[in-house]
Amino acid sequence: MKNILLFISVFFLIISCNQKQETIINSKKLSLEEEKDSTNIKTLFNSALTDGKSYEWLRDLTQNIGGRLSGSPEAAKSVVWGEKIMKEVGLDSVWLQPVMVPHWVRGEKEAASYTINGVERNVPICALGFSIATPKSGVLAEVIEVKTLEEAKTLGNKMTGKIVFFNRPFDDQLINTFSAYGGCVDQRVNGAAVCGEFGAKGVIVRSMTNSVDDFPHTGTMSYGDLPKEKYIPTAAISSRAANILSADLKQNPNLKLYFKQSCKTLSDAPSFNVIGEIRGSETPENIVVVGGHLDSWDLGEGAHDDGTGIVQSLEVAYLFKKNNIKPKNTLRVVFFMNEENGTRGAKKYAELSKLNKENHIGGLESDAGGHTPRGFSIDANTVNTELLQSWKKLLSPYGLHDLDKGGSGADIGPLKGENVTLVGYRPDSQRYFDYHHTSTDTFDKVNKRELELGSASMASIIYLMDKYLYSNTPVKL
Repeated sequence: MKNILLFISVFFLIISCNQKQETIINSKKLSLEEEKDSTNIKTLFNSALTDGKSYEWLRDLTQNIGGRLSGSPEAAKSVVWGEKIMKEVGLDSVWLQPVMVPHWVRGEKEAASYTINGVERNVPICALGFSIATPKSGVLAEVIEVKTLEEAKTLGNKMTGKIVFFNRPFDDQLINTFSAYGGCVDQRVNGAAVCGEFGAKGVIVRSMTNSVDDFPHTGTMSYGDLPKEKYIPTAAISSRAANILSADLKQNPNLKLYFKQSCKTLSDAPSFNVIGEIRGSETPENIVVVGGHLDSWDLGEGAHDDGTGIVQSLEVAYLFKKNNIKPKNTLRVVFFMNEENGTRGAKKYAELSKLNKENHIGGLESDAGGHTPRGFSIDANTVNTELLQSWKKLLSPYGLHDLDKGGSGADIGPLKGENVTLVGYRPDSQRYFDYHHTSTDTFDKVNKRELELGSASMASIIYLMDKYLYSNTPVKL
């Protein structure tokens, strides 16, 4: 019995010593100022997870407005919505920044099919943004399958009168699915420009996704320098349909595919970036911007792309105000218009920023979905890159382990400069391309807790950027 009591006493003594040692180690890891930062970051996370607004904002945007393609009535409604909720949050000033945007419309639902061995197969298909329509009767032609733009170019005039089928899938060995997307998207963007030059009747592209399903993914395409008379209709088919068509072409290389679409490009339409800010308490002439894009493709509700980025960006300002954190620099929230098919909003914002001699010292963009936070990518000079990476000990307790040099985002990219620190929010990417640019990008695919963790993550790095970043070339207004 005495031995048991002695063992228990020693056991608890060891635990007590270990706990004291851990406290000593932790105190050495964080300075007094870092302890203060750690407390403030914890407060931001607690507020987001217990009293966040982002999820209900997203519900309102997606369920009551839906898909918001630039130039559409829904995009116009989203501008009104964005201005309203910024004012409700109580930002110091809110305004609309006019911008002319492209106006492409899909028209009636697309159709595609072919027959093999007496069996008709219907093919899930959707037009790509900026594509022209097929003739009213549709297009019917033999299909040539290729994997790359280079392979298509080698075919030359063999493409004349044919439908060219680009079927290069994602590289599933790449852990970062955005890298896989980047390795494939050229066929979607430039396929028509290559094949139209040689008289192809149309282009169809395998959807940009890791998954194999029946949902076609839209997205923008370009005709490059082709004259209009060489423009050809271009569409994406679902990944499962691509697999089936590829197998059927091996069985019957002469099969003919039919597809029909009625899309068209209208005149540019007036729209707006929605902007709000909390004026800086010490150096208001310096600006740290946080934002995402308000527009989306028309097939779904634009939930992950980029409704989540919009509501998370506004929640950064909401969390600052709720916790009485007064930014040293001006904190500006921007809902950019027209990222999906032109980035006109981003270009206009940067143009006017330069014209008005505004001094942006930092920027954060959320346009990678609303899944579990993983970290941030950094586009900055060496000194500021190392500064941000030094914050890992403050951010890693929240799962934010990735602080790597890389890109930031399409909308804040035009602000790039030697003394401007741009950051991209990077959540887990494994599910993002299941929904990207599809009819399934809907509110129900967003997890409330993951969304709120993202808001808190963004607020935390903005808090640190505002406190520690500086510009070597401040501009006095």
